[in-house]
Amino acid sequence: MKRLGILISGRGSNFEAIAGNVASGALPAEIAVVISNRTDARGLETALSRGLNAVCLPSKGLDREVYDRRLAAELHKHDVDLVCLAGFMRLLSAGFIREFPERILNIHPSLLPAFPGLDAQHQALAHGVKITGCTVHFVDEDLDAGPIVIQAAVPVRDDDTEETLSERILKQEHRIYSEAIGIVIAGKYRIDGRRVIFT
Repeated sequence: MKRLGILISGRGSNFEAIAGNVASGALPAEIAVVISNRTDARGLETALSRGLNAVCLPSKGLDREVYDRRLAAELHKHDVDLVCLAGFMRLLSAGFIREFPERILNIHPSLLPAFPGLDAQHQALAHGVKITGCTVHFVDEDLDAGPIVIQAAVPVRDDDTEETLSERILKQEHRIYSEAIGIVIAGKYRIDGRRVIFT
């Protein structure tokens, strides 16, 4: 069974959704470790309450390369097959990404390549788009630019605020992240340039 390493920085609602699917058997994987770069991340408590390995590796004040080496060592210690970023609010170094080639997934609250980076929901509203959504993609050395595994569309309503739009996108995030993890751990895909093709 494939072993997941889940990286969080906050409440970890995507982590909770993944953990729920693992616990129910809907996602045939095991969570090897949950790592937060912040001591106050609520997701750490959730992980502990589920009986999972929960590790806090504080990143504050550390050089990115130094921190990423520690992070990679912790993931290797737990024999992680797939790294899942679930609200992990740090840019990963090229060195870290090379440690886990095509083995890091991220979820982003927009239909990439639209609105990469921070405040994607704000960007969507500011641009007046009628449809936005979320994207699960492989992480490469460019920001929010790796091959896309799966996406879900969310209509933008005229009366939406960042909060209401974020809430509806998050529901879709919770659904598609586990779906994408399932595809990747089953190996039922190949990467052809920028495209993820299901096999």
